[in-house]
Amino acid sequence: MSEKTVIKGHCHCGNIRYQFITQIPVDQIAVRTCSCSFCTMHGGVYTSDPEGELRFKIKDQSQVKRYRFGHQTADFVICANCGVLPFVLSEIDGNTFAVLNVKTATDPIIPTESITRMNFDGEGTEDRLTRRSQNWIGTVIED
Repeated sequence: MSEKTVIKGHCHCGNIRYQFITQIPVDQIAVRTCSCSFCTMHGGVYTSDPEGELRFKIKDQSQVKRYRFGHQTADFVICANCGVLPFVLSEIDGNTFAVLNVKTATDPIIPTESITRMNFDGEGTEDRLTRRSQNWIGTVIED
């Protein structure tokens, strides 16, 4: 069994903090971008591990905005104070799944030299939810 990798990060002001726990070594973590207009405008670079765990804590819930668009199936969690998007959450059949914006990782920093560009245009709602439930972080815990 490989060792766990613990990656810590936060939004710019620190209101949203997280730990991403995975068995993937930090230099082997796959990163990707999405071609949708929101992700393009925010410059988001994402990763996930279906066997991983995302633990997060929000100091002031009133300073967090959850933005939904398109299929209305994901919450883009944005700090209203500093404007940073640390992760995206999707509720599927009573379970929460997540992708992490690696640009918010601070310890250690996740390499972004090799980014896979993704295009989900034309993907239906059910296909989208199935993909997320298979590929996104499978354990999400708000502390």
